[in-house]
Amino acid sequence: MTNMPALHDTIMTVLDGIALPDGTSLASGERIRALTVDAGVVRFVIEAPDATAARAWSGAQAKAQAAIEALEGVGSVSIVMTAHGPTGSASPAPAQAGGQAGEPPSLKIGRHPTPQQGKSKPSGIKSIIAVASGKGGVGKSTVSANLAVALARQGRKVGLLDADIYGPSQPRMMGVTKRPASPDGETIEPLHAHGVTMMSIGLMIKDGEAVVWRGPMLMGAMQQMLGQVAWGELDVLLIDMPPGTGDVQLTLCQKTELTGALVVSTPQDVALIDARRGISMFEKLKVPVLGLIENMSTYVCPSCGHEAHLFGHGGVKDEAEKMGVPFLAQLPLALDTRVAGDEGVPIAATDSPLGVPYMQLAERLIAGGIA
Repeated sequence: MTNMPALHDTIMTVLDGIALPDGTSLASGERIRALTVDAGVVRFVIEAPDATAARAWSGAQAKAQAAIEALEGVGSVSIVMTAHGPTGSASPAPAQAGGQAGEPPSLKIGRHPTPQQGKSKPSGIKSIIAVASGKGGVGKSTVSANLAVALARQGRKVGLLDADIYGPSQPRMMGVTKRPASPDGETIEPLHAHGVTMMSIGLMIKDGEAVVWRGPMLMGAMQQMLGQVAWGELDVLLIDMPPGTGDVQLTLCQKTELTGALVVSTPQDVALIDARRGISMFEKLKVPVLGLIENMSTYVCPSCGHEAHLFGHGGVKDEAEKMGVPFLAQLPLALDTRVAGDEGVPIAATDSPLGVPYMQLAERLIAGGIA
C-alpha cells in the first residue's frame, strides 16, 4: 500500500519544480489548496489571483497533471483552476465593506425591486441569452456551464449568471468556493473560473442555507445580480434560469433586454410537454426562442459500448421542426459529464470526447451570430 503522507509530500515536491511565467513555482505562495490523496486518486485546486493569470498558468497545469499521473501509486488526477480577482488585476480581492476579507459582502440581497422604466441591459454586454427548461432534472445547469466554457475556449468573453435562486448549482459545477468581494457595499465583484466570469446567489449565502423569498424579493435579487455585478465587457452573458415559468423568468423577460432563449429538454414526452409551456411563455413575452437542445439524448455503456435511448430519442428535434425553430444539439448522457461537474471542472474544459458536442454547439451559436 502506498504511503499517503509520503505521496502527498512527493506531489508537493513535483509541484515545486513546475515554474510559472513569473519565475515562481506552482507550490509557492499557498497556490495549492485542498490537496487530497485517496486510494490513488489525487485532487487539488490551483488558486490563481485572476482570470488572466489562470489562462497564463494553463501550461503549468498540464505539466502538473502529466507529472503527477506518472508517479507510482497514482491512479488518476483531478486539478481545478480557480481565479478570484477581476481580470487583469493581480492584487488580492479587497476586504468587503463592513467586514473582513472572505466574508459575504455587507449588502442586502433579496430586497424589493427598485422602480425601472422599460427593459435594461448592463453596459458592456453585447448579448444576453437565457438557458431555460420547462421542468427540472433535464440538465439545464450542466448545459449552461459547459456551453459557457466552450464559448470561452473559442475566444468569446463569457459571463454566467446562476439565476436558479432556490437551487443554485453553478458554484459547485464551476469549482468556485470563495465569496465575491464588494469594495463599497454596493458593487459586487464577480468571480472567474475556466475563462468564464460568473455570479450566483449561492455565493452570497451560507452553505446549505435555504432561500425563502416571495416574488418581490426574487425580483429585487435578480435586479441586483444583473445591475450591481461588475460584469465588465462581455460578448455574451448566459443566464442559467430556474425551471418552469415563475417569477424569476417573468422578471427577466420583462425587465431585461434578452437576445433570446435556449430551451433544454430531454426527449421524453413528459419533459416535452413542460418545454412547450416554457416556449409559450417566451412567445407571449416576445422573447425569441433561439433554438432547442436535446439533452440526455443517448447513453453509451462504458463497458460494452451498447447505445441506449433511456429517455427516448429525437423528440426535441421533431418538436423544433413543428415549431419552426432551430434544433441546435443532441447531447449525450454520460457518467463522466456528471463527475466532472461534481468536481468543478465542466467536461467542456477538458480534452474528453464528451466535451466535443458542447464545442460544436458553441460553434453553431457563434456562426449564427448569436454569441
